[in-house]
Amino acid sequence: MAQLRDGFQSRIGFVLAAAGAAVGLGNIWGFPTQAANHGGGAFLLVYFIVIFLLALPALYTELYLGHQAQSNPVTALRQAWQEKAPKIGAGAGYMGLCGAIVMLSFYSIVAGWMLAFSLEPLAHVFGFEKLSQFLKGDSTLRNFIFTPLMLLLTASIILKGVKSGIEAWSRRLMPVLLLLLIALIAYIATLEGAAKGFSAYLIPDFSKITDPDLIIAAMGQAFFSLSLGVGCMMIYGSYLKPNENLPKLTLSVAALDTGVAFLAGLLIIPAVFVAQHNGVQVFQDGKLIGEGRLIFAVLPELFSSMGAIGLWVGMTFFVLMSIASLTSTISSTEIPVSFLVENHGLDRRSATWWVTGVIMVVASLIILNFEWLFGLVISVFTQYQLPLMGLFYFITVGWMWKRGNQLRLECKGFHYWFAQYVRFVCPVLMTAVFLNVAIK
Repeated sequence: MAQLRDGFQSRIGFVLAAAGAAVGLGNIWGFPTQAANHGGGAFLLVYFIVIFLLALPALYTELYLGHQAQSNPVTALRQAWQEKAPKIGAGAGYMGLCGAIVMLSFYSIVAGWMLAFSLEPLAHVFGFEKLSQFLKGDSTLRNFIFTPLMLLLTASIILKGVKSGIEAWSRRLMPVLLLLLIALIAYIATLEGAAKGFSAYLIPDFSKITDPDLIIAAMGQAFFSLSLGVGCMMIYGSYLKPNENLPKLTLSVAALDTGVAFLAGLLIIPAVFVAQHNGVQVFQDGKLIGEGRLIFAVLPELFSSMGAIGLWVGMTFFVLMSIASLTSTISSTEIPVSFLVENHGLDRRSATWWVTGVIMVVASLIILNFEWLFGLVISVFTQYQLPLMGLFYFITVGWMWKRGNQLRLECKGFHYWFAQYVRFVCPVLMTAVFLNVAIK
């Protein structure tokens, strides 16, 4: 079966696809908000340290599991726990599978909002004011139009497979995302108030670096921003050729993802200070206002204050956000699709439409019960499932898996100490992340 599997044909294709999986709304709106609320430059410095201490080993661990198994997460984790308790491994794989479905359900709703906001300036330019108000309004109808639209965009790429779909489109979308991001940063930098934002973001207040809340927030953000804990990286790792240099590829993916998060901060935080300079309220009780209001109220208000150019800046921003959303939904959709293809013998076309249909059903339930279900689903997924699955991966490689134990016993020098680090230190760090979010 391994020989028949589709896979990545180039290293750059894999790096762009894996970084695209990681680069999403968490990077472009979550990371800047965390930075703004936790000391700006101090958070940035601690974040870079934590990426090296926690996120890199976690990314390597998940890629390693998939790469060694050359299979989807359910099969990979079952094999990893084969000698101890294969049902536990498979159960964790199914949990990740369900998590991917749940994540896609709420993520596709938010991605649909981004798509609607990216089209709104065009409606305004052509004089369709009612359509413009509908696109930027909050309605059940809008959700039922743009959520399936985002799912169909995702399915159209997944249908083409890894090489012709995921890899080909990642090679197109990621460079466009980077160009749009850099262009927006360059423009925002010319506006009054931006300099104050750059200072707040780039100059650390060293007195805040030892703040426990800041450190734990940086650990959580580093883990979540790399899209770890669901199985995205595991399935992408399984599509790599057996002789690939996994440590080097891990560094490349983490560097690109971290670079995008850094650039997102260079865009959002100065934009927030520009908005504040223009009289828009952006802070409340010393904290940046909630991410939802920031993206869908504060920044659009800023774009409106720019006049005619603001329409195009706003459209560019939300196109950027839509691309970031799409690169993430592609990777998450591939998890259940690969499971149905490999474990149940479905062809890719049937598997893709089955998965898309199930996601739409779950998303519809969330839309129809939005007030209480949307926040609950996000909270359970991000605060509990992701850190617990990350902890499970560390335990799997460090303690339960024969290959992991062989790595620990036979490696010498740096590789030996890295194996010990994954075995002892990383589980402690992940437990700290989980306990922090659980208590809060």
